[in-house]
Amino acid sequence: MSSSPQDSFVSFQDVWLAYNEELLAQQQFAVEAINLEVKSGEFIALVGPSGCGKSTFMKLTTGLRRPSKGVIKVEGKEVTGPLKISGMAFQAPSLLPWRTTLDNVLLPLEIVEPYREQFKEKKAEYEHRACELLKRVGLAGYERKYPWQLSGGMQQRASICRALIHEPKMLLLDEPFGALDAFTREELWCILRDLWTEQRFNVILVTHDLRESVFLADTVYVMSKSPGRFIVRREIELPRPRDLELTYTPEFADIVHELRGHIGAIRSNTPLTT
Repeated sequence: MSSSPQDSFVSFQDVWLAYNEELLAQQQFAVEAINLEVKSGEFIALVGPSGCGKSTFMKLTTGLRRPSKGVIKVEGKEVTGPLKISGMAFQAPSLLPWRTTLDNVLLPLEIVEPYREQFKEKKAEYEHRACELLKRVGLAGYERKYPWQLSGGMQQRASICRALIHEPKMLLLDEPFGALDAFTREELWCILRDLWTEQRFNVILVTHDLRESVFLADTVYVMSKSPGRFIVRREIELPRPRDLELTYTPEFADIVHELRGHIGAIRSNTPLTT
């Protein structure tokens, strides 16, 4: 059961987006009629075909894009510009090659207020926080290594640490594990699961991996082809905490197959009913 706008952490109320005024005049939208209520601490995942607007949704949520129509609220306040309460990680870790792992993780504290103002004074405290976070994701001993000295999985762990170092209330993940091998991907699922379980920040995960969405999320949303809209909302009622053995059970497979059916129906232009 979805929450009401009054008690939602994230609220989309009939949101439409056209990329520019010309497309708006032509009524050509990238996403349309988006209605969404996300509870505080909820983990949601967005799945759908390429180009359906999943990444656009992320930009709208963080205030990097303003909607053409409708209202977006986070913590009860309308989003009118980039949010400071969010952290983001992408498929490409995008670590700065001239900075060590530790310095890459510290970067948000150097540029985001109120940390920026206190950075020099509290640098030792912030470094301790970063080292503890790196330890949590299995990167203890790699603090002084440079990105080129890390594997892809290690770089992605550092990227997640960088997204969480300023203790955001919301973490947005855009295909964060898509470029990794299956074993590393599943290992990072478990790391993300544990971090979220401990801190209960909100998570919005964009992924093409249906197993990933079912394993991690409380609720999975399926988006249609462009113009993107939500056509399926699927609550994942599998018990928590979830371990990888769950992914081999019939219950897990049934949900994945159900979602795969919705995606297949989108591709054949015959949407299933929810």
